[in-house]
Amino acid sequence: MSDSQLRSDIGRLLWIGMEGAALDAQTRGVLEAGDAGGVILFGRNLPSDEGGTDLGKLADLCEELHLAGAKCGEELLLSVDQEGGRVQRIKAPLDHAPPMFSFANVDDEQAKVAAQKLGEKMGAELCALGFDINFAPVLDVHTNPDNPVIGDRAFSDNPKAVALRALAFARGLEEAGILACGKHFPGHGDTDTDSHLALPRLGHSMQRLREVELVPFVAACEAKMPLLMTAHVIFACLDDKVPATLSHKVVTGLLREEMGYQGVVVSDDMDMKAIADNFGVGDAAVSAIEAGCDVLLLCRNQDHQEQARTSLHKAAHEKSVVRERIAQAAARVRALVPA
Repeated sequence: MSDSQLRSDIGRLLWIGMEGAALDAQTRGVLEAGDAGGVILFGRNLPSDEGGTDLGKLADLCEELHLAGAKCGEELLLSVDQEGGRVQRIKAPLDHAPPMFSFANVDDEQAKVAAQKLGEKMGAELCALGFDINFAPVLDVHTNPDNPVIGDRAFSDNPKAVALRALAFARGLEEAGILACGKHFPGHGDTDTDSHLALPRLGHSMQRLREVELVPFVAACEAKMPLLMTAHVIFACLDDKVPATLSHKVVTGLLREEMGYQGVVVSDDMDMKAIADNFGVGDAAVSAIEAGCDVLLLCRNQDHQEQARTSLHKAAHEKSVVRERIAQAAARVRALVPA
């Protein structure tokens, strides 16, 4: 593999965030050089007007990002967290969707229809603006009332109900032309710690995981959901040393080999303290790719983005297995782009 091909492949694996509601020079340079394969937008990136988000300017920004990404001859993938409830980046003038837990006590068939309609509506809005991916639905099961980060973002406290509702929502997104990404594998619903701030740890048995946390993810694998996102959580029964994102036992052993998932595996944000404060972003980037992740989210810190890029280049030159893994991951990402 040539250095230029390696650089191109690594670029597909890094999906980045940026500051502000305009494309800055540094991010433009990264995109035009092919050193990032995707961009995720947050509230800080939304052009505003008196009614909330200026949708016209947001569509223009999305187009500008796509054009910058295309300068390198590759297609940029543009994403957002548009779950509804507490995590809906684009609000007014769009309708603010209720928390997904509002579906929990609705009859299964009614909930399935309503969730799919909501997914179709959200998907149509995102597609019209120029997005490609929605980091939704949440596949976590809401089993811990003290969970500071999931809670009412989940569809239910019943794993089968989560699977039914979340997959219906995902079908709606996909009907509208938006790729769905289920999260956070293998399950963030029972933690009492926010991985943005610290490294959560769960001591559940494998039997418990199979009966609760994994149920919606098994359904997502069977439904061939195109993307799944990992959790920065240690699951002691699987790997008591590192969180799921960095664990070969979790991502490759469980998700790929046992559960048969063939889609794109995306890390949660590598800027989160669960990763950055405990493992270092450069080393963690290599570990995540070795574990089986295909995409690394680096949502804000530009130093972290460069650390990840540099560490992957170095590791690929030192270890053929890393180079092979990068090529495999890049091929999966490229396959997301319609022919």
